[in-house]
This record gives sequence, structure tokens and C-alpha cells, in this order.
Amino acid sequence: STAATRNPAPIDFARAKAAMATKRKSAQAEETNRRADIVRAASRLFAQKGYAATTIRDIAGAVDMQSGSPFYHFKTKQDMLRAVALEGIAAINAAVARAAASGKPPRATFEAMLRAHLDQLLGEQGRDFAATLLHESRHLDAAAQAEVVALKDSYETMWQKALKDLKQAGLIADDSRVTRLFLLGALNWTVQWYRPDGGKSVAQIAKQLSSLLLKPAT
Repeated sequence: STAATRNPAPIDFARAKAAMATKRKSAQAEETNRRADIVRAASRLFAQKGYAATTIRDIAGAVDMQSGSPFYHFKTKQDMLRAVALEGIAAINAAVARAAASGKPPRATFEAMLRAHLDQLLGEQGRDFAATLLHESRHLDAAAQAEVVALKDSYETMWQKALKDLKQAGLIADDSRVTRLFLLGALNWTVQWYRPDGGKSVAQIAKQLSSLLLKPAT
């Protein structure tokens, strides 16, 4: 035992360093998850109650946090709204971009884009984000509004190209900006009347809208 006291076991610095790194990653992942929880709760409450009527206490309570805890992740309620709006439009952008890049013929590409947009807008995962983006983003400050507008412009460019391809294929008579605005207005208005138990699936709605806009297949 005297020898053991005089010669303690060497410290494994590599193992200690690895353990600390693992602990750090775990803490970072937990913080990321908490932030995501706050954003989801904020999106749900903003969609249900409106931005102005939702308090930080409401959001904290929805994720079982103290009323001041969300400020660890966001400086203000405005920052939460920005996160919800930007994540909402980014999700729709990504889904529709995947459909647009499918390499299918113009009609099939267009129908896939319609379905992708509606899935994000009306599906359980994206419904609250989309509703907040559409109805509450007017509360954003000028800088955040500019970010949203830039993303919307990029998004609408995808649809303009799809309409151009449809016209070149002889499937649609007009590919103007007005047609694009009519199309996106019709898509976005579905949040006002769609009900999951309403008798029409998202796929059926997308197909019906395509039939209204495009010439019949020959």
C-alpha cells in the first residue's frame, strides 16, 4: 500500500478529454432541443392566440420552464416570432425545392410542388409554423421582415419557373406574375378552410387544383 501511495496511477488525459467533449456535446444537444421545443410551442401559441395575445409566460408554461427561462435562448418575444417565421418558410422552401428538382415532366413536377406546399402548410408538423408565417409575420420588425421577403422572393422564383415550363409544354395559357399570385393565394388560403376530417385529403386537394389550372392530359 505504501508503494501504491508513492506511485499513484497515471491520469489518462486522453480519456478525460474525450469524456469532457462527450459531456459538452450532450449539453449542446440538450440546449438545441430546448430551443426547438420553445420554437414549436411559440408557433402553436402564435397560431392559436395570435402574437400580441401570447405572453412569454404562456410559452414558458407550454414547455414546463420558468417564465424567464426562454430568454436564455431568445432575447425577446420578437426573436421567437422571427425564428418561427424563418423556420416555417425554410421548411416549405426545402420541401418544394425537392419536388421542383425531381426531374419529372412539367405536369408531374407541378403536381409534386403543389403537394409539397400543401403538406407543409396543412400537415401536423408544419401547420402552426405556416399559420404564424401567413398571419402573424406582420408583427416582425423591419429587419426580420426583410429576411422573410428575401426568402419569399426565392420561393416564388421556383414557382415562376414551374409556370414557365408548363406554358412551354402547352399545359397552361398564362405564366405571368398574376397567375403566380393567384396560385399561391389559393394554396395559402387553404389554411382557412381545410380540416383533416373534411372529406378531402391533401393529395386530393393538390390534384384538384392542378386540374383547375392545367389543360387536360391527352
